[in-house]
Amino acid sequence: MNRRTVGIGVVGSGRIGTHRALLASQHPAVSYLRLADLSEEAVERLGEETAADETGTDPEALVADPAVDAVVVATPEDAHFDAARLALEAGKPVLVEKPLALDPKEAAALVDLSRETGVDLRVGYSARYLQKYFVSRDQVRQGKIGTVIGGWSRVYSSRAQGLAILGRSVHATPVADIVTYLVDLVGWYLPDGVVPVEATARGNGVVFRDHGYDVDDITSATLTYSDGSVFGFDVCYMLPMGFPTTGQSIRFEMFGSDGVVLIDDDHRDQILFSEQGYRNAYASAQEVNLVFLGSRSSGEWAQGKMFGRIADETRAWLDHLGVGTPCHLTTATEAYVTLAATTAIEEAALSKTSVRVDLSAIGR
Repeated sequence: MNRRTVGIGVVGSGRIGTHRALLASQHPAVSYLRLADLSEEAVERLGEETAADETGTDPEALVADPAVDAVVVATPEDAHFDAARLALEAGKPVLVEKPLALDPKEAAALVDLSRETGVDLRVGYSARYLQKYFVSRDQVRQGKIGTVIGGWSRVYSSRAQGLAILGRSVHATPVADIVTYLVDLVGWYLPDGVVPVEATARGNGVVFRDHGYDVDDITSATLTYSDGSVFGFDVCYMLPMGFPTTGQSIRFEMFGSDGVVLIDDDHRDQILFSEQGYRNAYASAQEVNLVFLGSRSSGEWAQGKMFGRIADETRAWLDHLGVGTPCHLTTATEAYVTLAATTAIEEAALSKTSVRVDLSAIGR
């Protein structure tokens, strides 16, 4: 087995960028770590925490650094394109947070650039690295539930989380930023070559609009796929501020001709009640006494070690770079298909009609 050390650049020092940088700093294959963020104060603080070799405010300088072999793009969603493009043009593999971009045209350009340069581009749909999804997906792909007929999923969280996400990017709606995980999962479970072709959706809301965001509080959507299977995707990110989840609470179901997969990912099996209170690390406005531990979407830190989906996904990518082990992080093409589907869902909810999922930009 060939082993090599790698230099990692991380663009963005927010919540996920911090996780990725810390994980990189602990990984045996990483010999060099450089960080960039528009906030000099934030990047210097993270640099001290990770003992980074270099920090700065210029992503171009990070990408141009010959000691940087691969780049993590952990900027807000609307800034993914520029940093990812720079890295691909420099010939450096990229791990970009989901979604690939918010604009389908920008996402298609990144897919094309990855194809033209032959540079690997992966997208952080970290739910793939939860054991419950990975194991059940393996069984489905072995044919254990027969022909997949369809399924249903729903995800919810408190308005503290929803408002924090919208505060980061007004275009990161619950559909674009959260349902996207579920659409990615369904596409990953289904046979190769099966893609979404049509979306229908309805939405309604007052809570987010009362806070100045023209976004539905609840959306119910259906995607029809090219093999005829039909999947429902429901999302609600406006539960009361004190509701005890601190991230995604999910139910995921898939029905086949010979069986069924039913996944409870609500985290009600891990409950903490404390008179001292529990503060949401991502949405600081939420402080509760009762909390579903483990519901934080990214994962949890304990005694200096991170557990959960982001940790396993990041380590798998770094293992892939350093040792060449296979990884099942979402490819650029898969991420574009998911973006096209969530875009169609939002268009269908707005127009109250069915909308075709347009994959022509990537030749699908």
